[in-house]
Amino acid sequence: MTLSREFYRHGPDVRQGDAVSFVDVRRRFDFRFIGIGRWVTQAEQNRAAGLFYDALVDLMTILKCPEPLISLRGTLSLQYGIGGRPGVAAHYQPSMRCFSLAKNAGPGSIAHEWFHALDHYLGGTAFDDAPAGMFASTAWLSDATPVVHPLNDDLYACFRQIMLAEDGESPSPLFDASVKVDRAMNQVYFSQAEELCARAFEAFVQDAAITNNFLVSGTKATVEAERGLYPKGEQRERINLAFQRYFHRLGAALNRQSRSDIG
Repeated sequence: MTLSREFYRHGPDVRQGDAVSFVDVRRRFDFRFIGIGRWVTQAEQNRAAGLFYDALVDLMTILKCPEPLISLRGTLSLQYGIGGRPGVAAHYQPSMRCFSLAKNAGPGSIAHEWFHALDHYLGGTAFDDAPAGMFASTAWLSDATPVVHPLNDDLYACFRQIMLAEDGESPSPLFDASVKVDRAMNQVYFSQAEELCARAFEAFVQDAAITNNFLVSGTKATVEAERGLYPKGEQRERINLAFQRYFHRLGAALNRQSRSDIG
């Protein structure tokens, strides 16, 4: 289903053609807050609300998880066309627990920024002694004390597949390629644990049966992909399997909890 000349989506019709607003987005997923920039026109806002709604339902479907995961139990906020940074299409603000997309350049970044939010949220639940505000991926790489739980074991398996080679000891191809790009640019960015994991999650989402390039794009036929900044080949397959296991177990647990709450 083609949404426009700019955005492509192929998946179930989640709205049956009905228009939705950002109020509907907030109500369905229980976001803590949704902010819209003052320069976003009403027509742009109406169109963006439908794109966000479809993308978030698609993400929920791909992860096989209920709505509370998308808003991280009502703790997550989102902004559209507000709080932008020069040259940055989208970003996650840990201090506000909010992800923001620029009006004209942010689409395609939702999966990446949402995983930053999840990674940040899990930093406070998956480890006993991680410093406040630390991403779970960074805590794992820093050998923080894990909280013993089957769900966390599956999470750590995701991190291991992303950051370590198949032998479980040496750096992964994704990590090596990211370090190489960072060195060439005289920075430390792409090789940070949270960035490695967010890009690996993007690849997992883009490889799903549902296609939505407002949700995710750019993990295959781009300069970044050619430089190895997204997982490739066997590593990509292993990462995807690890994410599938983790979200399958997480979704089952959340769905059981939802049925219990209703009962």
